[in-house]
Amino acid sequence: MITAELRRAILDAAGQDQEPLLRPGPGPGRYTSSLPFRLGQKKATALAASLTAEPWIATADITGPGYLTVTVTHDALAGLAVRIAQAGPACVASHALRGHTVPGPPGTDPAAAPDWPSARATLATQLTARLAATAGATVIFYAERAVVPPPAPPSPLPVAVAYAGLDAVRFALARMPPGGPPPDAEVIARYVLGNPAYAVRYAHAAAAAVLRWAAALGTIPAGFQPRLLMAPPELALLDALSWLPERVAMAARRGRPDEFAGYLEELAARTIDTMSTTGFTTISSISSERLWLADAARTGLAAGLGLLGVDAPERI
Repeated sequence: MITAELRRAILDAAGQDQEPLLRPGPGPGRYTSSLPFRLGQKKATALAASLTAEPWIATADITGPGYLTVTVTHDALAGLAVRIAQAGPACVASHALRGHTVPGPPGTDPAAAPDWPSARATLATQLTARLAATAGATVIFYAERAVVPPPAPPSPLPVAVAYAGLDAVRFALARMPPGGPPPDAEVIARYVLGNPAYAVRYAHAAAAAVLRWAAALGTIPAGFQPRLLMAPPELALLDALSWLPERVAMAARRGRPDEFAGYLEELAARTIDTMSTTGFTTISSISSERLWLADAARTGLAAGLGLLGVDAPERI
């Protein structure tokens, strides 16, 4: 995907020992890197020239005090709709952490933890290893020593799971930052878009509903013309989707799966905004290109939720 390919192009030009430190640019399809700070003017200029030679990159400029700003072509950005839908779960994978090793997590069930902080720590360790492996790292498992835990008071997690459901609890735990407040079972059980544990799964179901409705009308994704995906919500969704593999790698590198969960919330918001526009709710406006985009959103959200061990429902 775009960020994975941009990372690879930058490293090919600047050296494999560099870290691009990619960040969102000032608009859809634009990406920034602070690498020129460390390269110096001459190497930074050569890097920009090398990137401009890529057919999918429109411009690559040294901007501000040592920033590289890359703009990809509209065809490259819009083409993600087809590429992600066809890639399936592999749309989140990359080689960003190739050559790195991470310890394998213990096989402890987070729901068996005595309290929320312990459950969060256990799940964060497991998710970090899973995210790292998806980004190309090698997970090394060590023999675990049997430890008999001391008696503990009853855990609040089984009660929360029974009340809100396992998926809601697991997503709430995944997005819980270190030292953050524990989830409130009554809040994460709510079927409202203000509840992230619901909104991300709802967004997947909303994209699936567009495809299901179109299929019932006999319409399926077929030809693809990138120029027909130009509406601002569509571009914003495509831009969010372009970050899938990089957000996986960033969260794994920092040991912060909660940051990846936060990214999925952003992707869900862009999906819901787009699926609610007339281009996706009016029969005459559902073009093949928009069906590809709905499929890409569904695919990306399902892959992301799958990394967190959360179900992606087709209906909700």
